Amino acid sequence: MRLPPALVGHTEEVLREILRFTGPADMVLSRYFRDHQRLGSRERGVIAESIYGLLRNKSVFTSFSESGSGASMRRLALLGLADAAGIDSLCGLTEEETGWLQRVMEIDRAHLPVSLQSNLPTWLWEKFVEKMGETEALVLAQALNAPAPLDLRVNSIKGSSREEVIASLALAPIVAEPTPYSALGLRIKKKPSIQNLPLFQDGTIEVQDEGSQLLAQLVGAKRGEMVADFCAGAGGKTLALGASMRNTGRLYAFDISEKRLAKLKPRLARSGLSNVHPVVIAHERDAKIKRLAGKLDRVLVDAPCSGLGTLRRNPDVKWRQNLVGIAELNVKQTAILDSAARLVKSGGRLVYATCSVLEEENEAIVSAFIAAHPDFTLVPMSQVLAEQKIDLEMGDYLKLMPHLHQTDGFFAAVLERNKPQVA
Repeated sequence: MRLPPALVGHTEEVLREILRFTGPADMVLSRYFRDHQRLGSRERGVIAESIYGLLRNKSVFTSFSESGSGASMRRLALLGLADAAGIDSLCGLTEEETGWLQRVMEIDRAHLPVSLQSNLPTWLWEKFVEKMGETEALVLAQALNAPAPLDLRVNSIKGSSREEVIASLALAPIVAEPTPYSALGLRIKKKPSIQNLPLFQDGTIEVQDEGSQLLAQLVGAKRGEMVADFCAGAGGKTLALGASMRNTGRLYAFDISEKRLAKLKPRLARSGLSNVHPVVIAHERDAKIKRLAGKLDRVLVDAPCSGLGTLRRNPDVKWRQNLVGIAELNVKQTAILDSAARLVKSGGRLVYATCSVLEEENEAIVSAFIAAHPDFTLVPMSQVLAEQKIDLEMGDYLKLMPHLHQTDGFFAAVLERNKPQVA
């Protein structure tokens, strides 16, 4: 099906705004679509797919765009649209543009320089190469640059088994498969709209990456305990923790953003949970936190991070992050983990997690914490995984990678507050 000629102009206009990298690409797209309500759902879908394709392949497409004549932003828009919808679907192109697109799209990208094929900023590509060598670094980059499937978590509170949910989805018809590691996870290769499904509306299913589901499981939250999700955000892990607790005990969802916590409310209403207490805090040393010092059985710190493990879903992140920003995040990560640790009672568990694949946000933060807090001990991840019956081979830490585990990139460490020595 042919696309309207105006679509090139729309794609070019929104691309120009997104490439300023002043905010997340999905927010810029949403705002643009609100301002241009005459665009139909198919047109919006093509524009969005083109933009995300461009962000994933920005290094290669920028290199290609420099080989033609005319405005480079238009050439980038054309490359994105051709990649998403095919050259034959484009209207309003000059003969020269059509010929150039055909030549460019036929180029074998495997013959391009490896650093260009990675479609990563130079500083990040060099970090990957230094850590794992060029061959594996490219495999990781390609996995991070591929679109993610849709992962769902079955809400165990609602009483449906994973098999029953698979059968219900098949009637939609949506093909879902069990995830390999999370016992409550489902994976859908395509990305159907699920918001109108009864299963979604009644809280039986929630959208959550399998890696994120596993992080919640590592906390090991049990019935009747006092637990905190220290950086709850929109509450995906909070809901999983509440279900693990079988809707008993007390679960605090802390966050400094009232806007983020507001997104938890409709999800909470669907979930059927009544043990969750969302709390807006001013900072990590808020008085509301001090009152709970030494009282909690489990605390999850899903720390603010670079988000470089989520590039499959948020490809613009790699172009918006830099080394200065990561150094600033390290200071914040250290302060948050230090503050959250005060909540944990003797024998309690503290889980530090990020959706980053960088050592300075992960192992380095945990090592520094242990050195500064001799009252905490690292629990080997292999032991925690066995305890939770998760079939994964890990050493001291959980390190999930998209090219190895088909999840987003996640890191987690489990720490335990030592019990006092009995004289």
